[in-house]
Order: sequence, then structure tokens, then C-alpha cells
Amino acid sequence: MADSKKTPQTNRDSKPDFSNVRSGSSSTAPPGLGAETTYVVSKGDTLSKIAERHYGDAGEWRKIFDANRDQIQDPDLIHPGQTLRLP
Repeated sequence: MADSKKTPQTNRDSKPDFSNVRSGSSSTAPPGLGAETTYVVSKGDTLSKIAERHYGDAGEWRKIFDANRDQIQDPDLIHPGQTLRLP
């Protein structure tokens, strides 16, 4: 009797689907290892949007602003490509 298991076929021409990937990027490390979390600003980002994404609360934007005062003078003016520290 023939084996009823089928081996999945792979299509060498198929490409991964990245349609659910969000803009911006971040890197994290476990606390206490000396590494900090960073975020690269994408077009359309605001400190509130970044705070909502990373802290779950848009009102926490000031944490990001305070941690990056060396490169942000106006919290309404951040630029794509900026790398921000996320405390």
C-alpha cells in the first residue's frame, strides 16, 4: 500500500512575505547587560507613536524626549534615520 504522507512542495521562485513588517526598527537586550534599546525613526513617526508602540502608552513620549535631549531640541521635530535611545 502506498504511503499517504505527502512531502510539502517548495517553489524555488517563491519569496518570503514581509507584508506584515512594520516601519522603523529597534534592538533590545536583556536589562543589566549594559546594552540599551534603540529605535530608528521612520517617516511619519512621532515620539507619541513610538511611545505607544514600545511602552503601550502614547503619553510616555517624554521619556524618549528626555533620554535624547542631546539630539532633540523640539519634541515635534524628529527626522527619519535618527537613532533614538529608549529607556
